[in-house]
Amino acid sequence: MARTTQELADEWLRLDKDDSTRNEIQSLLKRGDTDELQQRLGTRIAFGTAGLRGPMKAGFACMNALTVIQASQGLAAYLLETEHDVQHRGVVIGRDARHNSEKFAKLAAAAFVAKGIRVWWYETPSHTPLVPFGVRHLNAVAGIMATASHNPAQDNGYKVYWSNGCQIIPPHDVGIAAAILKNLEPVTWDTSVVDGEDGDGCSLLVEGSLSLVQDKYYEVVRTAVLRNDEEETPTAPQISFVYTPMHGLGLLPMTRTVEILDLFPIENMHVVESQAEPDPDFPTVKFPNPEEKGALDLAKALGDKESVSLILASDPDADRLAVAEKYDGEWHQYTGNQLGILLASYIFEVQGQTGPTNELAMLASTVSSRMLATFASRRGLHYTETLTGFKWLGNVARDLSAQGYEVLFAYEEALGYMIPAVVHDKDSISAAAVFLMAVAYWNEQNLKPFQKLQQLYEELGYFEEANTYLISPSPAVTNEVFKTIRALRHPHPTTLGSRKILAWRDLTLGYDSTTKNHVPLLPVDSTSQMITCDLDDQVRFTVRGSGTEPKIKLYIECRASTRASARAGADSVLKDLLSEWFLPEKTGLRLA
Repeated sequence: MARTTQELADEWLRLDKDDSTRNEIQSLLKRGDTDELQQRLGTRIAFGTAGLRGPMKAGFACMNALTVIQASQGLAAYLLETEHDVQHRGVVIGRDARHNSEKFAKLAAAAFVAKGIRVWWYETPSHTPLVPFGVRHLNAVAGIMATASHNPAQDNGYKVYWSNGCQIIPPHDVGIAAAILKNLEPVTWDTSVVDGEDGDGCSLLVEGSLSLVQDKYYEVVRTAVLRNDEEETPTAPQISFVYTPMHGLGLLPMTRTVEILDLFPIENMHVVESQAEPDPDFPTVKFPNPEEKGALDLAKALGDKESVSLILASDPDADRLAVAEKYDGEWHQYTGNQLGILLASYIFEVQGQTGPTNELAMLASTVSSRMLATFASRRGLHYTETLTGFKWLGNVARDLSAQGYEVLFAYEEALGYMIPAVVHDKDSISAAAVFLMAVAYWNEQNLKPFQKLQQLYEELGYFEEANTYLISPSPAVTNEVFKTIRALRHPHPTTLGSRKILAWRDLTLGYDSTTKNHVPLLPVDSTSQMITCDLDDQVRFTVRGSGTEPKIKLYIECRASTRASARAGADSVLKDLLSEWFLPEKTGLRLA
């Protein structure tokens, strides 16, 4: 029997020992706001492959101290059931600089200590990739990072890495979610285990480890970006760039990386001072995401002032990297796909010449450009496509390594780049190190990054995208729209506009028109909507429902011999999708 709102509120107040969130629920009860209470208490924040992420509010459906304790207790129990030597190997716990991240990290640590599990504690906020790196370096069973990446200031999250240093994938997410439901009663709220001046607290199970991990990380970064024939990095004193950490944690690791590379004087890195220090309110940007329009305006202004033509930017937890370049008097902000192919081409040219190319591998997700697949084919590299997200890119890269491949690089179009020699997750710092080395390398050939990109287009073809998203009124509307699309024709539609659909892959229903038994090669997930089509005129698109936001995302790419033709092809397919499939005026979907 469903519990009443009052019963749910009583249960919350019984469990919650955090005065701030207790007061929120008590205030809602006093006002008689049953709708808001039901929304916050009637469902539980879902634990998935991305862990937890949501607004910081009181209630079982939100990010708060209680739901973090419950998630930590469930994760601890699951680890004890499934892994070996858990208590000794321990877990790595880090945090960003968002509101409540320190509180959430400390509560997580207390929950693991209560289970007798060792905690490798990061004493100060650090960029996200240091957690998966630390998991591998310290041989821990798991890692937890309190972060919401580039989400708005009111959000936070709880990200989980497995013992292989990768984000979790099924079935671990289901197993952890089930274990959480069996461990809802908080065992402890006592964070004194990590409250000592040196971060070690009063428990022998907690060990401050950030300095140890950081030193090894920078050593590995330097080794990974050196060219095969070099013991020392080259010098390029004429190179300079603007850097913004977007009110996040990137400045310290970026500065140290520039120093260890020793490509040019540290004074050549011009920092956007108003965005340099961590600020959980992100006051100078509408959204702390370097992809968003206007996010790099201050960096561009500084570049113009200092006559610097290159910008690097990280998101707040410094796992995503954006690059912009001023060329012929205009700022060009590279898309994730453009920066991906630039990095891939450099890595292959300078690091991929040590053995047979068919033993080398690169990866990209299914929503990323096919340009990397084309590049890999031309160079004789093994290329693998994965599902969306670095949980898949990281784990598949490890699988390929186990098969004997040397995995050089992986990326996803949403500004995520993985240098597997450093870490099996996206990392703006190691990616920036590679990019700066690439800039120095191209400079020896009298090439700017923009010119190198044009060379690649001339060789491989022009790949232009028309990516966007539709805001959906509800998950029910999203599901109904996809149901209607599938019903256009059985087993699938055969045309879109004037173009024939040459290939149809539905990873929701598990159908692929190109395989012998029509079973997709990629994993199927009936709980998420995702359709990919190949069309005439070298067009491919993927449409999918977002797992974290009320959006339907559209990824459209056309390849052609000229930029104009490729652009026109992608734009026309977007127009056809809106007029034939998504019908905003009828469905209530709203174009971004």
